Amino acid sequence: MAERAPVSQSSGRSIAGQGSLAAITPRFVEPQAIYNRMNELYEAISRRAFELFEGDGRISGRDLDHWFRAEAELLHPAHVQVRESAEAIIVDAEVPGFSANELQLSLEPRRLTISGKKQSSREEKRGNVLYSERCSNELLRSVELPVEVNVSRATATLNNGILELTAPRLAAKSVPVQAKTAGAV
Repeated sequence: MAERAPVSQSSGRSIAGQGSLAAITPRFVEPQAIYNRMNELYEAISRRAFELFEGDGRISGRDLDHWFRAEAELLHPAHVQVRESAEAIIVDAEVPGFSANELQLSLEPRRLTISGKKQSSREEKRGNVLYSERCSNELLRSVELPVEVNVSRATATLNNGILELTAPRLAAKSVPVQAKTAGAV
C-alpha cells in the first residue's frame, strides 16, 4: 500500500520511501517562480530550434518543425489522467525515470503544475575509444482541474513512475438569496 503525505505550505517537499515507493508533498511556489521556470524552458527550446534551423541550412519555412523537434528533445512528455469522485479529484501522471526529489508540484485551487529535471551521464571505455553521453530530461506539465480543490488537504504519492495526487473538493459555498416580488417597491 502506498504511503501518503499531507500537503503543508511550510514544509516544502517531504519524502518517505519504501523501496521504489516514495510519497512527496506538493511544494507551493509563487506564480513568479512558475513563470520563471517556463521562461527558462522557452529560452532553451528557442536556442535548440535555432540550432536546428542553422543545421538545416537556414532555409525558412520549417520553423514549426524545428520548434516541435526541439520541444521533443528537451521535454519529457507526461501523460495525465484526471479522475473525479464525489469527494476528491485524482490526477495520475506518468513520470517514469524521475525520483521524488527530482519532481516539484505546485497546486492551486484550479491548477496542478508538475515540474521535474533529471540529469544522467554514461561513460564507456573500449580500448582507446572513450564514449561519453549526457542527457537532461525535463518535465513541465500544467493541468486545469475541473473543480476547486482544498490544497491544504491534498496528498501525493510516487510509485513505479506514476505520480498520484489526490485533492479533496472544496465544499460548495451556499450564498443566501433573498427573493423579492415583482413590482413591489
